[in-house]
Amino acid sequence: MKGAGPAHMRRERGQAVIEFALTIGFLVILMVSMLELTLFMYNYAVLTDAAKEGVRYAMVHGSSGSNPSGQGTSESVTSTVQAFLSASVHNVSNTSVDVEYPDGSNNPGNRVQVTVSYPYNPLFLADWATITISANSVGRIQF
Repeated sequence: MKGAGPAHMRRERGQAVIEFALTIGFLVILMVSMLELTLFMYNYAVLTDAAKEGVRYAMVHGSSGSNPSGQGTSESVTSTVQAFLSASVHNVSNTSVDVEYPDGSNNPGNRVQVTVSYPYNPLFLADWATITISANSVGRIQF
């Protein structure tokens, strides 16, 4: 048997090293992609919760006309959203919070809409791409 000797084993060993390198490369790319997707989904979930918190705050604190401290105003809703985001280790200076009253005013029975936008920099492509993540929530002012 001519191919069963040491020369044949050396060729197979080289093939195994190449297969191992290709497999490890694929697994590293897969793991990095999963980590990046997890971080992106975390940021989106936090922004969604922050928008919901802003709407809840506006719904409960009501209109600025009946509230002498102006607790239902856009500025107080924005500061509530930013406080929520800062507790989740987000850079609040890059965050954009837009508070709108689609029905015209912040009176009871009218709607309030909070949109939160955040520029997400991927962990491994930080200098290459910035993705803007936006979350939106709508509710009716109760008080």
